[in-house]
Amino acid sequence: MSWGIDNLPYGVFSRGGESPRVGVRYEDRVLDLAAALHDEVFATGSLNAFMARGHRAWRDTRAVIREKLADSLAEPYLIPLDQVTLHLPIEVADYVDFYASLDHATNMGRMFRPNAEALLPNWRHLPVGYHGRSGTVVVSGTPITRPSGQLRAGEFGPCAKLDIEAELGFVVGVPSPMGSAAGAFEEHVFGVTLLNDWSARDIQGWEAQPLGPFLGKSFATSISPWVTPLEALPRVPGREQDPAPLEYLRRQGDWGLDLELEIRLNGSVVSRPPYRSMYWTPDQMLAHMTVNGASLRTGDLYGSGTISGPEPGQRGSLMELSWNGTEPIKLSDGSTRTFLEEGDTVTIAATAGGLSLGEVSGTIR
Repeated sequence: MSWGIDNLPYGVFSRGGESPRVGVRYEDRVLDLAAALHDEVFATGSLNAFMARGHRAWRDTRAVIREKLADSLAEPYLIPLDQVTLHLPIEVADYVDFYASLDHATNMGRMFRPNAEALLPNWRHLPVGYHGRSGTVVVSGTPITRPSGQLRAGEFGPCAKLDIEAELGFVVGVPSPMGSAAGAFEEHVFGVTLLNDWSARDIQGWEAQPLGPFLGKSFATSISPWVTPLEALPRVPGREQDPAPLEYLRRQGDWGLDLELEIRLNGSVVSRPPYRSMYWTPDQMLAHMTVNGASLRTGDLYGSGTISGPEPGQRGSLMELSWNGTEPIKLSDGSTRTFLEEGDTVTIAATAGGLSLGEVSGTIR
């Protein structure tokens, strides 16, 4: 898949003993933006300062980068990827995770409420979400330690149902003041990154009564080192919604995204979830997140929630793929899994048309 001039995701890299700085990936190299553009905003160790400049700066900078690459003016500032270390691309301010897939929510409801409606009464009326823990967002490749917690009354121990959630993360660049709802989605959100919200299902099941996820979700969330600008992404109309959402949730454009994900467990492809089937679109998530007057900050990250399609081979979590452990997943080496074991490596990749969004990976220890 292409890492060419139509892609150009941003990341943070370092080489040798040098300090981390911002770059753009081009093919199998990274463009040193501080050197190529003579702009010290890219000499910082995160994207935050650049993202805070706003939509016009994002658009104009991308145009300049494309021009320099097309005219070979950037050649002296391109560094082979095998010579650099990639870092967390943003300083994460707040982290929010949504539950925006109709198919995922339906599957979870069927598993845990088999004799009732799969969806709770509020689900089609608002994008359900919860606040996560920004301090445990880590870059792809960071080992993941199996969490421990309360499993049931009087029992404490290591999680036995360690799971993944294949998601798309949305990165906020432009803040909004407390007390007023955010403006247009594209004026605030800089781009997207692949996200794996690791989940301890047994800890979550015991603690989330009656409130939402806490220790079962807060121990680790992995993101890709690359943030792809919104401008590069193929957009499609969002999934039809019934009933029609309230006025503040009415869509103001086509912010469905035509992305294909792939989940690999120890090298075996176990699922290919399509993002285009998501029920709630990212503009609606942003509108709901701020309609009560909650402010946005540069570096805010919000996840789509598990991306699952309507077919069994399109499910975005092991909980769904193994149907809560009752249907083991067969891997190419002949082994089976229901949930994650020590030494397992999970990699989530995504493509958008001919473009690659990279990968997010982690190994359990």
